[in-house]
Amino acid sequence: MKIIDRYILKKFFVTFFFCLVAMTILVVIVDLSEKTDDFAKTNLTTKQIITDYYFGFIPHINAMLFPLFVFISVIFFTSKMANRSEIIAILSTGISYKRFLLPYFVAGLFFTGFLWWVNQYILPPANEKWGTFKSKYIDYNYGGYVNTATFSNKFFRLDSFSYAGIRYYDTTSKSGNTLQINKFDSTTLVYSLTAQGFTWDTAKNDWALRQVRIRTFDGLKQTLVDSPVMNRNFHLSPEDLKVDAYMKDRMTTPQLIHFIEKEKMRGGEDINSLILERENRNAIPVSVLILTIIGATIASKKIRGGSGFHLAIGVVTCLVYILVSRFSAVFAMKAQFNPVVAAWLPNVVFAVVAYILYKKASK
Repeated sequence: MKIIDRYILKKFFVTFFFCLVAMTILVVIVDLSEKTDDFAKTNLTTKQIITDYYFGFIPHINAMLFPLFVFISVIFFTSKMANRSEIIAILSTGISYKRFLLPYFVAGLFFTGFLWWVNQYILPPANEKWGTFKSKYIDYNYGGYVNTATFSNKFFRLDSFSYAGIRYYDTTSKSGNTLQINKFDSTTLVYSLTAQGFTWDTAKNDWALRQVRIRTFDGLKQTLVDSPVMNRNFHLSPEDLKVDAYMKDRMTTPQLIHFIEKEKMRGGEDINSLILERENRNAIPVSVLILTIIGATIASKKIRGGSGFHLAIGVVTCLVYILVSRFSAVFAMKAQFNPVVAAWLPNVVFAVVAYILYKKASK
């Protein structure tokens, strides 16, 4: 590693650190001003709000804005170097433009790997803390501070040959009414269970059924069994029926992959958003490296307007990136657009932009 590499890397990391701290403070102040009334209604102490909410919110918002922080840092310190003619001096020594970008590439790879690791394993526990507080105290009414999420008329597959239908279910009490389980042998119905009520039995780890009727079919022959109470295990837990807008954010990547496979088997309606979340955990870190190269190529040229003009170009670039990303996400969730393509499309587009800017700057 040469002196110039250490010089650029030091500026990169120092600028990024101060950008991260400054933007975090700004975001927290804005968020606090918006939620002051909500926090007051909770009757929690300042310490509880900090530990239960902001210890989860800060990692969440920093991970979301991480590519932007890196991009602004690159634009800022590289533009300063260009205005002081430092880059001209570096290139005049015979160093190629490709070699000049090497420390940027190394730092970009480091930040990409760091964000990837955070997204897979560190961020989900933070989202658990943040999401629990938000769903309990902010998203819902304050009657007892209880999240009473319910759903009705839900149909899904239990396994390759079994299907379930639920008329009504309450995730808080873990109980519901009108449960029906049908099992098929190929296309022939062989078993049907109907329960007027059902509740999760925590002692036995299965479902306590009420007013149960079981029909077993053998050709044209039908066997009928009625029972006032019955316990059954359908390989279905209350967690599988939980209604939680933050569920996919709370899962580590191995948990998310397992949940996606289960939802595919059940024919879940929200499968695209789950796959999009999984792919975004890989695609967003890669955007850090792409935006690093774009920022370096934009800001390395000395122009009129200096850092201000470079930052303006940087902000516009980030807005376009976010716009492309949001359009892809909406199409994936609402128009059945392939979620894998939706997650990686912004990176593909901006990788092409980065290559064009690099070829132009290297001349």
